[in-house]
Amino acid sequence: MDIVNVTADAETFTCNAFLALGERAVLVDAGAMEGVVDAVREHTETLDGVVLTHQHGDHVAQLDAVVEAFDPTVHAYSEHPHRTHEIEDGGTVEVGDELFEAVYTPGHAADHVSFVSETTLFSGDVVVHDDGAFEYGSFGRTDMPGQSRERLIESIRSLLDRLPVGVEHLYAGHGDEFHGDVRDVVETALERAERREPKYPE
Repeated sequence: MDIVNVTADAETFTCNAFLALGERAVLVDAGAMEGVVDAVREHTETLDGVVLTHQHGDHVAQLDAVVEAFDPTVHAYSEHPHRTHEIEDGGTVEVGDELFEAVYTPGHAADHVSFVSETTLFSGDVVVHDDGAFEYGSFGRTDMPGQSRERLIESIRSLLDRLPVGVEHLYAGHGDEFHGDVRDVVETALERAERREPKYPE
């Protein structure tokens, strides 16, 4: 399965939008970069589905354009005008060539879900490899209204409980992708979150 970050060249703030190519061409998050449709078309003329980790603006701003261009199925935990399939905790979705299980991981966002297969984790913003605050294991911010550090910690623990042993690819909503011991990165993020240190100190 080939995975391409189609927002890698963005000059404005956006999440990482990952295009998984294989049996089903699927975009994990639509991002906020104008021109994301053209970036997808550099790799495929058809897009079978879009899977949303959550609906913060930097993850869904270009969803209208993507749906208009490709008419894909749209999988989301919470309601959205374009949603065609509801994601439930423990449900599955095919992304590229692999079957992924949805893990409900709120804290950064009430509708946040992560997706795990035998080899790969799409973590959205719940856990990232590096983001300017921490390297090798960071986590989504929880200092905005409606967010919760305690709930995020519970979510990371749940993610670890359901993370297959062989996962070696991490694709997060921000920062760099990571290939290696993904469990160690997630455990490091959990330890930092549990210390309750502010991610963005004033």
